Amino acid sequence: MVLFGNVRTVLAPSGLVRNHEAPCAGSRGTSGDRIPAQMTRNRQDRGIITDDIPTQNADSGGVDMKLIVQLLCFLLIFAGAVPADNTQTDKKPPKGYDTTGTKIPEAKPVGTLEPVACFFGPMPTGVTVSQDGRIFVNFPRWGDDVEFTVAEVKDGKPVAYPSAQVNKPVEQRPSETFISVQSVVVDPNNRLWILDTGRIEFGPPIAGGPKLVGVDLKSDKVFKTITFDRSIALPDTYLNDVRFDLRRGEDGMAFITDSSGKNPGIIVVDLASGKSWRRLTNHASTKPTDSFEPLVEGRPMMVRPPNAKPSPVMVGADGIAMGHDGQRLYYCPLSGWALSSVSVDALADENTSDEQVAATVKDEGAKVASDGLESDAEGNLYVTGYDHGAILKRSPDGEYRTLAFDPRLLWPDTLSVAADGYMYVMANQLHRQPRFNGGVDLREKPYVLFRIKVDAKPVLLKK
Repeated sequence: MVLFGNVRTVLAPSGLVRNHEAPCAGSRGTSGDRIPAQMTRNRQDRGIITDDIPTQNADSGGVDMKLIVQLLCFLLIFAGAVPADNTQTDKKPPKGYDTTGTKIPEAKPVGTLEPVACFFGPMPTGVTVSQDGRIFVNFPRWGDDVEFTVAEVKDGKPVAYPSAQVNKPVEQRPSETFISVQSVVVDPNNRLWILDTGRIEFGPPIAGGPKLVGVDLKSDKVFKTITFDRSIALPDTYLNDVRFDLRRGEDGMAFITDSSGKNPGIIVVDLASGKSWRRLTNHASTKPTDSFEPLVEGRPMMVRPPNAKPSPVMVGADGIAMGHDGQRLYYCPLSGWALSSVSVDALADENTSDEQVAATVKDEGAKVASDGLESDAEGNLYVTGYDHGAILKRSPDGEYRTLAFDPRLLWPDTLSVAADGYMYVMANQLHRQPRFNGGVDLREKPYVLFRIKVDAKPVLLKK
């Protein structure tokens, strides 16, 4: 150990290391192990301890022999530490090590995803599962050739639901036929609700087209259609997803996210009367984050028209989930990392002002960039991470853990907790669409519906 003033160091072939400098105490790598720190070396490793070398007192006017010996030791150690060819000395790789790179460490998947169905036609977005295990999906009319916009998955294949006829848009009867469905959700009474944007390829809403349609799963017949006029479905409104609390009002209430980039918000619907009202329109919690630019598959995701300047993806309130006790509604913009919640009591009271509703909004903290949200009966929240190819589970205390991380989760979209204890998730490669890639379609079929075991039950708020 060489003494320079009051600093004690150990000299080793790799350089100077502070003798009492602690390693990264408490630091952890991605696997949870402590980060290794360089260890000091003993005399056998060519480190020299010189505390016992005698020295002559400087006051006597003689030569400081200890300093001379220390300098000689430093020169000897430095000369022996550097190979003649200036290359770093290293141990040989273990026997059988593959130097071609096929065994180079890589990210490891988390969780066990089970493919449920593959789709080789148009791109799907939504999925929901009935209490008796029936699976429903939807295909919005965004530019693909969509024969039917709502389907039931039977024997692994989509079949038009509830009929092929209702899936064919008729301009003269927009409220009676499906225009472009963005979401399908089974409610606590095991009824299927279909959320129709009323917009084809993001064009303006067709009058009478934006609507919420209820289907009786026992008869497979439409029993309710609630349309939204222009005071609710604004010219740029995009009806995105919906959740239910059937304990409220005569027949329950629905809560819908409007993911417009200009006037996002939440739409509240009284299912008995069909009356609806908007809340949190253009509130900070429903708006997209300015200049939002996520990395998806390692690439900045932007709207990239052919031969035009790219622009940020601006999508407002998208994901939505009902709290297990029906007290808070959780939501998030697609373009952003924030998670928020609002009082359901405030939303459900038509006489509560916008300001009073806004006063109940709570910042739930940052998360990954998410599309779909979901909740379970135990108070857990689930969020997709489209920028990571992951699904995260948020416990009631706010802590996140990774439920699934898989290179096959190419844009996890909708989540659905089912009565069978599985979480269903649609991976649809949304980011590979032409509008985000200079007009080039980078999607590779099939699109896949996965499920993963969560041992949880869906939120069923009913009388």
